[in-house]
Amino acid sequence: MEIRATVSPKVTLANGVEMPQLGLGTWPMDDAEAARVVPRAIEIGYRMIDTAENYANEQGVGEGIRACGLDRRELFLTTKFNRRWHGVDLVREALEASLDRLRTDYVDLFLVHWPNPDQDRYVEAFEGLARLLETGKVRAIGTSNFKPAHLRRLFDRGFVPHVNQIQLDPWHRRDDLVALHRRHGIVTESWRPLGMGGAMLADPVVAAIAARHGRTGAQVLLRWQVQQGFVTCPKSSDPGRLAQNLALFDFSLTADEMAQLDGLDRPDPEMFDADSFGH
Repeated sequence: MEIRATVSPKVTLANGVEMPQLGLGTWPMDDAEAARVVPRAIEIGYRMIDTAENYANEQGVGEGIRACGLDRRELFLTTKFNRRWHGVDLVREALEASLDRLRTDYVDLFLVHWPNPDQDRYVEAFEGLARLLETGKVRAIGTSNFKPAHLRRLFDRGFVPHVNQIQLDPWHRRDDLVALHRRHGIVTESWRPLGMGGAMLADPVVAAIAARHGRTGAQVLLRWQVQQGFVTCPKSSDPGRLAQNLALFDFSLTADEMAQLDGLDRPDPEMFDADSFGH
């Protein structure tokens, strides 16, 4: 198959910041792997890198960014902080620690990684994020794994994330959450867009659509994401798959194909529940 990689188009966040629609996910890379893969991905055309405190690879991501030779301003860097920093003033400490590990002066997007409602401090955490916008050390702020109830508590305080990063794919549709995002101007970003273990890639519906277009199953699943305006960050370390995953913007799925993929939604008792899981 010919690989037609390109630089991703961008979406515009509510505060005017432009964010690439497709980036590189780095979980579960360690520092050494991230330092090796990140510059290769940037060479292929990736301009967004997604990491987190909990991934324990921020140091390697930062090393890879410095090694790529591209101006830092041409890259969009996302990181996320853990529950120990859920406090108005603690978020600043989380940011400084991430900046130190990444060895950069700012991050483009800083996220509350999980709401952790058991400790009930995620509203304070987001207030701390909002204050960081004034420092210039973050360009945009958001949440990860927030459910509608969590977001509504933010709305009640006058806070609206620029981005909410959630588990989302044809097997795990989140229609109520996506609708809420759209009503409030929040960009939907998906994690684990290709599922786990290759099962969703082998789904007969996905495989048939891929064969029809002469594409991989991964390209079909990622096209389903971006065609709806979602942002996503698939993880790969393989140069060929990295290029394939980025080659999404020269074909489209038909309305019927989108509907077929939409119809794959199913209950998943093993899906992480942000009311009971988080770090």
